[in-house]
Amino acid sequence: MNAELLKKAHEKIPSTPVLVNLISKRERELINGAKPLVRPDSLDDDKCDIALREVAEGKLIAEIDFDAIAKAEQAKTRWEKKSIHVDSLYAD
Repeated sequence: MNAELLKKAHEKIPSTPVLVNLISKRERELINGAKPLVRPDSLDDDKCDIALREVAEGKLIAEIDFDAIAKAEQAKTRWEKKSIHVDSLYAD
């Protein structure tokens, strides 16, 4: 992995978890035969570097569904409120 490309990609997508997931998903797509959005430097160019260049050059972006995140958080909160302590069901 090219550190310079990683730095440039991180400037475009500052969230490390989002960047890691985006790069890994794109790398799998490239391995499975997807066409690169940028011209590879060589035939044996690393798929991870190609994905990083795609992000660094603005050819690949991440869209975040904040509504889905909010719904997941609400569901998590509802589940936590409904939890039952097993110890309270039995009398000593």
